[in-house]
Amino acid sequence: MKPALVFDWNGTLLDDTYALLETINFILGRFGRPSIDINTFREHSDVPLSRLYHALGMSREEVEAVERDDGALFHDTYEPLADKADLREGARRVLELARRESALLIILSNHIVTPLQSQLRRLGVDNYITDVLAFESRATQFKSMSKGERLRLYMERHNLKPSSTFIIGDMPVETDIARNLGLTSISITGGFVSTSRLQAARPDYTINNHHELLPILQSRDFFSEC
Repeated sequence: MKPALVFDWNGTLLDDTYALLETINFILGRFGRPSIDINTFREHSDVPLSRLYHALGMSREEVEAVERDDGALFHDTYEPLADKADLREGARRVLELARRESALLIILSNHIVTPLQSQLRRLGVDNYITDVLAFESRATQFKSMSKGERLRLYMERHNLKPSSTFIIGDMPVETDIARNLGLTSISITGGFVSTSRLQAARPDYTINNHHELLPILQSRDFFSEC
């Protein structure tokens, strides 16, 4: 059976960590709060983002203001910055090889479908992706089905076998999903979360870039020698 590769998007395939950091610092500045550096961001980054805001000392009223109008303050700041982001190192090669090997390529994201698909087209990799599983709109973000439940239902619908399904992400949540669904978890450093937090979640593998993903797949008898 061909493998199914389930990728997180932000921070995993898309190299947008600093775009998100800049967005968070813009929001902090709007409320007269000091900016943070990348290490502080990675120690506190969480989803939904309201957890991050609270961890950085923002009040309930301030967080409610940020989330007003379906999170317009965040999205209108972040999206133009994300438009300048490239894929992470080795990601394009992995996507190309996966397509050559007829593997399923699934994006599982807490982002929103339409802007995510727009980024895929901008980067010229939309034809590589089998399906995008994400929130339908700003209004439903973090208010409807969780990533884990979305993937579980997708796997049932398409009869995907846990033994040949890999989930690759830059946050502990992907490791948790893998553990709950019986998948192989691969954490990638250099994204939204510190290496120590990733390792504390105990993924099956930890990689630093997508080039390091290929030997893992080959060791599991997926993908020919490249």
